[in-house]
Amino acid sequence: MTHHISDHLLSRLSEFVSSQMGLHFPEKRWRDLERRTIHAAREFGFNDAGACVQWLLSSQVSRAEIEILASHLTIGETYFFREQGSFDALESRILPELISSRREKERRLRIWSAGCSSGEEPYSIAILLRKMIPDLEQWNVTILATDINPRALGKAAAGIYSEWSFRGVPQWMKDRYFTRRGDGRLEVPYALRKMITFANLNLVEDSYPSLVNNTNAMDIIFCRNVLMYFGPEQINRVTVNFHRSLLDGGWLLVSPCETSSAISAHFDAVTFPGAVFYRKGGERKPSAAFSCPAPIVEALAHQPEMPSHDFFPIPREPLPPEIGEEESPHPPPEPSAYEEALTLHRQGHYALAAETLCSFLSTIETTDVPLPIVGKAAALLAQLFADLGNLAEALRWSGEAIAADKLNGELHYLRATIFQEQGAIDDAVASLKRALYLDHTFVLTHFALGNLCQRQGKNKESDRHFDNALELLRTHRDDDPVPGGEGMTAGRLAEIIGSTRAAGRRP
Repeated sequence: MTHHISDHLLSRLSEFVSSQMGLHFPEKRWRDLERRTIHAAREFGFNDAGACVQWLLSSQVSRAEIEILASHLTIGETYFFREQGSFDALESRILPELISSRREKERRLRIWSAGCSSGEEPYSIAILLRKMIPDLEQWNVTILATDINPRALGKAAAGIYSEWSFRGVPQWMKDRYFTRRGDGRLEVPYALRKMITFANLNLVEDSYPSLVNNTNAMDIIFCRNVLMYFGPEQINRVTVNFHRSLLDGGWLLVSPCETSSAISAHFDAVTFPGAVFYRKGGERKPSAAFSCPAPIVEALAHQPEMPSHDFFPIPREPLPPEIGEEESPHPPPEPSAYEEALTLHRQGHYALAAETLCSFLSTIETTDVPLPIVGKAAALLAQLFADLGNLAEALRWSGEAIAADKLNGELHYLRATIFQEQGAIDDAVASLKRALYLDHTFVLTHFALGNLCQRQGKNKESDRHFDNALELLRTHRDDDPVPGGEGMTAGRLAEIIGSTRAAGRRP
């Protein structure tokens, strides 16, 4: 094996890795990039590491090959309850406050391990929750664990670890929460594995927060030893997206070496003994407490229909000005309440966007608003309430949207995502099947059903839905946006299906 890669090739490889995976290897880290690429070259079957780099740069490299390279460039060194001070703060201060505030209302917690590597971190979170919440089965708990490395996700989903992953973990915890295998390794029991959803996600390239990948309305985000791979621009982008993914008062945890001005600009630092967390402050609140109107679609259905505009000729060009009248350019039309709310939503101002739509919807019984516009506004309001963590209102407004546009499969898909966040899996499946009946070509429905069936251990049914989704995706170009996918492309969804399917297969 030729171990040297020229600086010229390393420079080009660094740019390639940044564009393909969002990973940042500046010149001072080229030796690290070279060392890891040499290991990847062996797996690709090259005896010359430089030739391997030239092949990567000049070939139409497949996504599977990109993932092999990623598995070598993002080697995660992790173990259970790493950085114990962080877990102490979580157990003594952060989680008790959250649990107390939710116990009398909606018993719901959402935690995201972003860059979960081989899974020790999300399983540590699951163990802590089992230890702290005796009636955990009565709670709706989401632990989302994502990583760019599909191999790491496969190991994480399998939940089998050597003693090296337990350094510093007391013997009683291993005895209580793990099962000893015949080969001496320890296995995570099903009761813990079922608490976690593993998913492939690229923090730099993928869209989030999103109902599609379940990254919205989070209470806590762990992102440790991940930002070190990114450049300043990428760190800022990820930080902004994390801020939008968290509920007001939510927490972000990064490694001590990863603090940056981007994080400080968006979060308040809170120091605990042995750890620093970052908290999201409240967004600028609406001018007054807003309330949404009572159900409106039924009332609108009894209104007399407005006469069709087809009876009135509309000139194709503006009429010429009268003699002596100066012609002036027409001012741009004012944005509609829906467009204004949509812009606020994209900026992460969820409460203000919801207030805007509630104000608009409260006036529609006295204005001539077409029912399809009402349906669009109700659907956006449902998504906004989901992002605000108010699932009861989200569900109500998804129902309003469906009442306004009963044959729209995307609205039933939206309702299914809300049911899924509530933990109402049977209701989610029923809504997805309605969406499928209305539009068999809506690819996200097949994808969602594949995910749910895989989580239930129904692998044959899961494979059928994933196969249907992939078949539909083949009718699109890789860079075509997926309908309803919030910016996700057909090529990216196909990659996610592949890694999700692989991660769901235990050895």
